[in-house]
Amino acid sequence: MSSNLEIDNVDLKILTLLMEDANMAYTEIAKRVYVSGGTVHVRMKKMQEMGIVTGAQLTIDYSKLGFDIIAFLGIYLEKSSMYSEVAALLEQIPEIVNIHYTTGIYSIFAKIVCRDTKHLRNVLHDKIQNVQGIQRTETFISLEETVERSVKLDLLTL
Repeated sequence: MSSNLEIDNVDLKILTLLMEDANMAYTEIAKRVYVSGGTVHVRMKKMQEMGIVTGAQLTIDYSKLGFDIIAFLGIYLEKSSMYSEVAALLEQIPEIVNIHYTTGIYSIFAKIVCRDTKHLRNVLHDKIQNVQGIQRTETFISLEETVERSVKLDLLTL
């Protein structure tokens, strides 16, 4: 981590607690870090302005809402220079929840959430395969997700 970001151990402790429980009140964080609630608020505001904290999101068990298929899609582009254009079009497909520009055999790797295999087939055939610039795709269905976590901040050095 670059030293010009002006992040210290208090900031890292605040982030670590919020990564463990994003609903934790600033007053509880303050108690655990031995600072005031106002300090936590100011530090969080600073980290948002610096772009370190870019938002908050819910973790949802999609299967409990009837979405039983998580798939990953390796996408080959006609030309790698088409990435931005293709990514913008893929972003418009609501079933796509992640898009990554990658090295290796695929230009793009995407994560898709669907109700069932029929829904997945429709997304692939009717939406993704119609995007200009996509040469072909390879689909991988996830059988189980074992780990989803943030990187431990103690792995980072100041």
